[in-house]
Amino acid sequence: MYSPVDPIIFQIGPFALRWYGLLMLAAILVATQIASREVARQGDDPDNLWDMLFWILIPGFLGARLYYVFIQSPRGPEGLGYYLENPGTILQVWGGGIHIFGGFIFGGIALWVFTRIRKLDALKYFDAIALALPLAQAIGRWGNFINQELYGPPTLLPWGLRIDPQHRIAPYNDFATYPLSTRFHPLFLYESLWNFLGFVVIFWLSRRFGASLKPGDITLMYLIWYPLGRFFIEFLRTDSWFFPGTPFNPVHGLSAIAIVFSAIALFVRHRGTPA
Repeated sequence: MYSPVDPIIFQIGPFALRWYGLLMLAAILVATQIASREVARQGDDPDNLWDMLFWILIPGFLGARLYYVFIQSPRGPEGLGYYLENPGTILQVWGGGIHIFGGFIFGGIALWVFTRIRKLDALKYFDAIALALPLAQAIGRWGNFINQELYGPPTLLPWGLRIDPQHRIAPYNDFATYPLSTRFHPLFLYESLWNFLGFVVIFWLSRRFGASLKPGDITLMYLIWYPLGRFFIEFLRTDSWFFPGTPFNPVHGLSAIAIVFSAIALFVRHRGTPA
């Protein structure tokens, strides 16, 4: 597997249209369309969702970038050290390097504030977004493929990913040990497939058991499904900061917390409910 595509579609002076940004835009529009239809199906005005979009996107992207830079990026001159020495690059999200957990926190707060201002049912909108979010993530991950990022350790599997020299990170930029023929785990692909499957499963559950679901249940399903896959994928990450002497990083902790609390919340909410 190899991406021969130039990350830049075209450039005019300082302005560059990148595949990463275009795929992110496509993911956002697809997810917003699905979420707005879900809001309409629940009897609310779908325009509320589109109005909410800008409230969520700006703080969501800001949170996703800050989380990646200060928590997830590797410690050293190629990670956090680079950003601290070049603070102007911290907000350059178009070059890659955002983290969904930061987006959850900042975007979730912005969504809650918006629903309070508009006097809307926050859980209904959280559910609509949670329903569509896995598909958006599945689409957006292909931007990592074009940027040749989000890859794991070397593999002999037939779907191994080829990474060009300029995109290799330590220790895989030691070409004596890891020659150009080395292939790597395509973590972007694993997560994209997991997210797409999650969209199918959660969408089916929302339709099959819609009459039994309570507001917030779809959000809880998402907070079980996505962190579960992410927990195991993180063991293969090569571009993250890990707790010293362990194979764990902050995402493992946050994922475990999300899974356990969401599962308990679902159980408690439906305890005693007829099957």
